Amino acid sequence: MRRLHEFLAFCCLIVLTLAPLRAATASEITIAAASDLKFALQEIVSNFQAAHKGDKVDVIYGSSGKLQTQIREGAPFDIFFSADIAYARALRKDGFAATEPTPYAVGRIVLWSATRDAAKMRLEDLADPKIGKIAIANPAHAPYGRCAEQVLRAAGLWDKVKDKLVFGENISQATQYAETGAADVALTALSIALSKQVADRGGYSLIPETLHSRLEQAYVVTRQGADKALAKTFLDYLKTGQSQTIMIKFGFAPPGQAAR
Repeated sequence: MRRLHEFLAFCCLIVLTLAPLRAATASEITIAAASDLKFALQEIVSNFQAAHKGDKVDVIYGSSGKLQTQIREGAPFDIFFSADIAYARALRKDGFAATEPTPYAVGRIVLWSATRDAAKMRLEDLADPKIGKIAIANPAHAPYGRCAEQVLRAAGLWDKVKDKLVFGENISQATQYAETGAADVALTALSIALSKQVADRGGYSLIPETLHSRLEQAYVVTRQGADKALAKTFLDYLKTGQSQTIMIKFGFAPPGQAAR
């Protein structure tokens, strides 16, 4: 009996000794990412974690403006992927980011519909009385929503369609409105329109870049993520050919290149 107690005590000692070692070797980061990245980043993170067993990467998606506000209020995010480089610059300027903004992609905006042949649609068609609701992301805090407003104003359509607009909290929600029938058409991100989940349900047409400001996107490491080696490891992985191929597949142009 005494030997049994000694053996159990030894086992407990081993467990207590190894537990901190396991905690020390496993790493975890949380990323705040603009919603237009959802499908591309899901694939990249999945590949990354397959090659980094034991490490964990969580991603929270939302509008860039709201995510920026949450970081300022102390949200536990280690990396911030913004759909507008201006939000990343502001965080750095105000001391909430540990790195300078690094551009990672240029986005595009499209007309998308599940009920109409969007590939043949023109912007002028949005004024057609047969189109009841038009979904866009909220321009107040979503870069794609701001660009959608710029497009409608530049095309001389804003006053004609403003009463038809329904606003999503982010670009993903705006797309969902058009997917579910709450809107007839959405002005959404090309990266979302190209995802299998959305492409199988509708079509799209590209909106000329000349009608809106350039969707230059950038990331920063936050103050919280400054000392996390996994944050740097993940961002290095983002620059690999495999990751860049995924970004291009979802319609993102590499920094410094013309958008698709």
